Amino acid sequence: MDDFSDLLAADAVSSAVNIPNKKQLFQKLGQLAASAYGLDATEVIERITERERLGSTGFGGGIAIPHAKLDSLDKVHGAVVLLSEPIPFDAIDDAPVDVVFMLLSPTDSGAEHLKTLARVSRLLRNERALARIRGVGSDAALYALLAGGETRDAA
Repeated sequence: MDDFSDLLAADAVSSAVNIPNKKQLFQKLGQLAASAYGLDATEVIERITERERLGSTGFGGGIAIPHAKLDSLDKVHGAVVLLSEPIPFDAIDDAPVDVVFMLLSPTDSGAEHLKTLARVSRLLRNERALARIRGVGSDAALYALLAGGETRDAA
């Protein structure tokens, strides 16, 4: 599994989150971005909501990758939320979403933003990786899995 420690802080992941809808999910993502990276939660929520209005970032199979660009960033940051119950997300396959990987990129990061989206998309299309992500029992286990801690331990 790819190592996402370059994108994720340990406190930017949250598992077994009980949230009823997309609006509250985006609030949770904003809070994670604020606590993990010192970003303005309101700005994060506004940007991912604006992007979502252009078209759902739910790409099927219970997965969403909300993303946005912010002037205040100097590198790409991520946040991951696993929902205990899937929520409606207007995804392309109409399936509700339970795995959410948010990406926030600097405004001028055209190629890097797309490369990072592709990396996350590859990870979440891998059924074995996705099953392992869905099976984690804690925030720490989720971070260890995504940050490559598990593979290092096995080496």
